Amino acid sequence: MMYVLGAAYLILLSIKSGLALRYAKRYFVMKTTLAHSDVTICTPILSGDPQLAHVLKDNLDALPQARFCWLIDEGDLEAHRVTSELLQQHRDRKIDVMVFPPAPSCTNPKLFKLERARNRIRTPVLIVLDDDTRLPERSMQALLGALSQAQLATGLPYYREGDNLLSNLLAQFVNNNSAQTYLPLLQIAGPVSINGMCYALHTATLESIGGFTSVLSHLTDDLAVADLIRAHGGRIHQTPFPQEVATTIPTSSAYLRQMHRWFLFAILLMRRQRPGMNALITLLHGIPPLALAAMLMLAVVSPASHNWLFVVTLLFVRALILVTTQSVVFGHLRQHPFLSLLSELLQPLHLLHAVCWRRIHWRTRCYQVFDNDRFLSR
Repeated sequence: MMYVLGAAYLILLSIKSGLALRYAKRYFVMKTTLAHSDVTICTPILSGDPQLAHVLKDNLDALPQARFCWLIDEGDLEAHRVTSELLQQHRDRKIDVMVFPPAPSCTNPKLFKLERARNRIRTPVLIVLDDDTRLPERSMQALLGALSQAQLATGLPYYREGDNLLSNLLAQFVNNNSAQTYLPLLQIAGPVSINGMCYALHTATLESIGGFTSVLSHLTDDLAVADLIRAHGGRIHQTPFPQEVATTIPTSSAYLRQMHRWFLFAILLMRRQRPGMNALITLLHGIPPLALAAMLMLAVVSPASHNWLFVVTLLFVRALILVTTQSVVFGHLRQHPFLSLLSELLQPLHLLHAVCWRRIHWRTRCYQVFDNDRFLSR
């Protein structure tokens, strides 16, 4: 049984990686008449991460022709300080800072800011970019090219090396799964959601569908925006170009809260899929961690030398597949073999936690979640 589980794991991993690499290698950036000056990059900001100023500055430096719109809360003194200093240092740049009161109860705070900022956008393209995300020039060009064939375009997140163990554990989870989650099924179906950390859309499209008004009460903004675009007959285009995310995870509770949110959001996404799609998602993403964990437990129970030789060989092949995929899609990323393995083995536990516990801590609030458009503030 151990060998069957190991073989099944490697087959599924190889299928995911093969499909992802096939899509990435065959992808070409489409031509566009849009220039960087046609873009407003909107960033809803909530301070708390020590890297905030560096991320905002790096985006200013990488995209000098774009307009920027930073959306901050009235009571966020650190965000006021950071944005004021950057405005003083970059007087020649086109930067708007908009200040907002707290979002009403049961309203998505990110979408609340974006909807209120919408009337200030005068460029043909809006890019929504999280405050922990860096957008390289090449990735932005890919997004603009994709908008020649779609109403919304998105990219792939990968995480920068962190300063502590928990940040690196989170990074390993994202980097191992990002390309293999977003890309493999694109050759048989459209994107089921978007990367909410970075997406681009035509402002004319946004105006035609009434902005974000109809989804303000949705908890997961990426799924809400994807559903909104599709509900109005729009097309979503997934590019294989990366955006770098840098998030500091200071404590184990912060790590658990982050993973709990992501897995609960994944459950909400699967509720909206057809049975066939859910079966594919379960096969490609749900079964492999379980098979890997079961195989390792059997090896511990039967610690024969040939069993452990099989395990070591499988883990080496696993690492080779992951490194190859990440090198092609993201460029060279540092691998932490133990953390990479641990992050995968923990996935079934994170899923169980999300199934059993529907209360999440997100930003400054606590929500009891019933569905994407049905949640209560606690």
